[in-house]
Amino acid sequence: MHFNPTAITFIGYLVLMVMIGFYAWHHTRSFGDYILGGRKLGGLVTALSVGASDMSGWLLMGVPGAAYIAGVSESWIAIGLTIGAWLNWKLVAARLRLYTEVSHNALTLPDYFRQRFEDKSHWLAVSAAAVILVFFTIYCASGMVAGARLFENTFHLPYSTALWLGAIATIAYVFIGGFLAVSWTDTIQASLMCIALIVTPVAVMIDLGGASAATSQVAAINPDMLSMMNGQTTIGIISLLAWGLGYCGQPHILVRFMATRSIRVIPNARRISITWMIFCLAGSVAAGFFGAAFFAGHPELAGAVTENHERVFIELAKALFNPWIAGVLMSAILAAVMSTLSCQLLVCSSTLTEDFYRRLIHPKASNRELMLFSRGMVLLVSIIAIIIARDPNSLVLSLVSYAWAGFGASFGPVILISLWWKRMTRNGALAGMLVGAITVLVWHYFAWFDLYEILPGFILGSLAIIVVSLLDKAPEKEVTDAFNTVERRLVEES
Repeated sequence: MHFNPTAITFIGYLVLMVMIGFYAWHHTRSFGDYILGGRKLGGLVTALSVGASDMSGWLLMGVPGAAYIAGVSESWIAIGLTIGAWLNWKLVAARLRLYTEVSHNALTLPDYFRQRFEDKSHWLAVSAAAVILVFFTIYCASGMVAGARLFENTFHLPYSTALWLGAIATIAYVFIGGFLAVSWTDTIQASLMCIALIVTPVAVMIDLGGASAATSQVAAINPDMLSMMNGQTTIGIISLLAWGLGYCGQPHILVRFMATRSIRVIPNARRISITWMIFCLAGSVAAGFFGAAFFAGHPELAGAVTENHERVFIELAKALFNPWIAGVLMSAILAAVMSTLSCQLLVCSSTLTEDFYRRLIHPKASNRELMLFSRGMVLLVSIIAIIIARDPNSLVLSLVSYAWAGFGASFGPVILISLWWKRMTRNGALAGMLVGAITVLVWHYFAWFDLYEILPGFILGSLAIIVVSLLDKAPEKEVTDAFNTVERRLVEES
């Protein structure tokens, strides 16, 4: 193993994350603490944890790489995500926080569905849990592949060794500290990601003689890179904007809303989170956009980027900063990977523990037993994900492109409508979940009209909820009473 300043910085960063895990362990006294932090998160931690759990390695690799090739037209996806995230905060956050508390302190999304519709059959919760486990195991495998590639390049290790080291680094603090460790580390990781995505584009512009000069140099390479319509069609733009619909259905984001101390912290958390998101997405696009001019002017440094355009941020950090600072900036990529992977592992573990073990197998399990089982499930899901990720070219990576759509279309309409419409029924929720998921799978396979599958999935899922609910018998009084309680508390506590 070849140690260098960048490698030493990585090691220091990993040690810090594990230390936070041990600190969180001292504050974890119950199963509710382990999987939801005891609903004690303040506004700042909630805001940054939502952002960090959302943005994975694609923020510092995929988006800069796309902007390096196509220019500012890649901003459409950033616009769609920002609008979607803002609407998620406005329409979902406060209501979900209150509803999960009113619904017998529901700790997971499947548990919320079960309590919201008084589903004694458990079919709704089991279906939701199955969707979560399938998609998140794939997501975890993808995150481990990305982390392994980063360790492989930094420490000059074989891929198989790098895979285990990268996985162990994340598993350690999730296993030890649970939700609090994940949320606290997310706060640090979100800050690091934002700093890296501000500092790097600014350094590139300074090197190129300022923003105006840098833009002129990009235009000299290809003037179309300055056009928002470069390589885009109307359907293509709609598809990119439709990514924002996915936020309403992402379990690892929604549980952050459920864990807030009070709905009173949500407005300030929303402002912090959206501001963070704008800076990060703008910096991500700018890094790739101005990076095109930088490497055109420094062809001797462009070899790695020419081979793989998603390395543009990494190579900019190496070229513009001394090795110690470059190590800090590259740790931001590791932060992006670890923050999302840790959230996914915890959601999978929580689902297996709360929605299968406690609800179906051992309803009277003690807190200690549940915490031990949940930690065991972190290890189990991790091992399965590592097995899937053993091949760096595994087909799992191609599936991740529509996993966001799968969650967004199967859970998004159910979450959104259940929080706003009293007349929605359990059968309507189940129909919406199934129709949304099936539409995504079928639409993705046939790729009709080149339209992103989340949009038809979300629309048809919503229609299925409305039609089936209206044809179904009205909800029981207990269900409508809970809805009315949430409405009343929203007014009282806002």
